[in-house]
Amino acid sequence: MKSILKLFVVAVLLLTAFGTARAADNELMGAGASFPYPLYTKMFAEYHRETGVKVNYQAIGSGGGIKQVMSKVVDFGGTDAYLDDAKLSEAKEEILHIPTCLGAVAVTYNLPGNPQLKLTGDVIADIFMGKITKWNDERISNLNKGVKLPKMRITVVRRSDSSGTTFIFTDYLSKVNPEWEKNMGRSKSPSWGAYAIGAAKNAGVAGQVKNIPGAVGYVEVIYALSNGMPVASVKNRSGAFIAPTLEGVGLAADTEMPADTRVTITDTGAAKGYPISSFTWIIFYKEQNYGGRTLAQAKETLNLLWWMIHDGQRYNEDLKYGKLPAEAVKKAETVLRSARYNGKPILK
Repeated sequence: MKSILKLFVVAVLLLTAFGTARAADNELMGAGASFPYPLYTKMFAEYHRETGVKVNYQAIGSGGGIKQVMSKVVDFGGTDAYLDDAKLSEAKEEILHIPTCLGAVAVTYNLPGNPQLKLTGDVIADIFMGKITKWNDERISNLNKGVKLPKMRITVVRRSDSSGTTFIFTDYLSKVNPEWEKNMGRSKSPSWGAYAIGAAKNAGVAGQVKNIPGAVGYVEVIYALSNGMPVASVKNRSGAFIAPTLEGVGLAADTEMPADTRVTITDTGAAKGYPISSFTWIIFYKEQNYGGRTLAQAKETLNLLWWMIHDGQRYNEDLKYGKLPAEAVKKAETVLRSARYNGKPILK
């Protein structure tokens, strides 16, 4: 009963906060993915400075962002895993996607001297399934000739929340390792074994890996780099070991994008593309008249999203995110122009 009461109080507080934000057309609320959170923090601060519009974005994970949008308690959600057809069908109204940037999921670790490691998809899969348990395992050593690997136990750190970063990571492993696809699958919250330590959000995983000798985890690359942590080069489909750089991510995104912008770019066929790359998306309702939202509120939401895919792109690369390719921007523009208020276009 106490737990139910606590949940009720939290729900009331969220709805109250949302209602307060609704009182001003120049205040917007978003929630979701932590994958792009460093970039969104910068973007929203600059947007507020330029326009006076305040954006309150809570990095609660992609799963949480999707739930908040479905519950209609935010203006927009952030997710690294696009909504599939089954999930879209659960919504009572049409939900749209626009990509905002490109990012890379990096494998990061804590070893003496933090050597630059090379890993393959199969080895990564077996590490994260708890099958490879020592850093000096022959399969890791064979990929890293000349690197002195310690006889140290591997501690796997994974996301404890419903995570788009996890979806990207498991989507890649499902493509390259049949056993992973069969036993773990692609998911925002797969069933991990007792060997794996859970941590919330990208920052939580990075923190745990940094604090535990012998640990390994997967994070959006900026979380590793900002903590001075190493990241592995991963063998791509062409046989090249590629680090999670802007160049490698950009090459992975050199692919045709569908009109609804929902596309996966893991396990890229690009010769120099990084194989665990992804777009991340903002999701929002096509019909913007809901929950007491005014036309002005809808316009502010669409203006923000338009700015993010245009002027806001100048902040991407400084924070190690890839800029949107021209085709992605064009498709996103069309999606934004399709949004309506009482059935009428919002953007001209």
